[in-house]
Amino acid sequence: MFGDKFGHILDAPLSVIARKIPFSPNSITIAGFALTLISSPILAVNLQIGALCMLPACFLDVLDGIVARVRQKESSYGAFLDSVLDRYSDAFILLAIAWNLAQRGQLSGVLLSLVSLIGAFIISYTRARAEGLGIGCTHGLMERPERLLLLFAGAVSGFIMPALWILAVLTHITVLQRILYSRKQLNRNN
Repeated sequence: MFGDKFGHILDAPLSVIARKIPFSPNSITIAGFALTLISSPILAVNLQIGALCMLPACFLDVLDGIVARVRQKESSYGAFLDSVLDRYSDAFILLAIAWNLAQRGQLSGVLLSLVSLIGAFIISYTRARAEGLGIGCTHGLMERPERLLLLFAGAVSGFIMPALWILAVLTHITVLQRILYSRKQLNRNN
């Protein structure tokens, strides 16, 4: 949703920084993933502190694409690597939240985390499958930035359960939106 409307809104303000960064976009992607790996155990123990520790990883997740575009280093492999590591990051974040909630005996929160994780993976899969069939498919309410923002807000505010309910429902609504959009596009092309 944000991607369609605001896609590259940060490119201009961060382009000066992006030009000066001596690292490749893929190195930035890997560094962001490493920070997620380091932050996830903290998230599993303390949602507020863990969410704050995730902020640098989220910043690098945005910055890698900006560096690639500004320095004209976009590549198919870079996009592939970013997508794969984003899925791992999603898994680590939601499993850390599930662990945290399990330790507090909130089994419904564990279930919601897992349902949200499935939804996040299927959102990614529907895009990849649609693109494999020759259509772009970035439509829907809960793309990755929206999911991360919702989880961050829920973890920091202490309202993780309402955030997980929203996420669990809206990720699967997003999958449905992408299925319907892809059907429309594929029927138009046939």
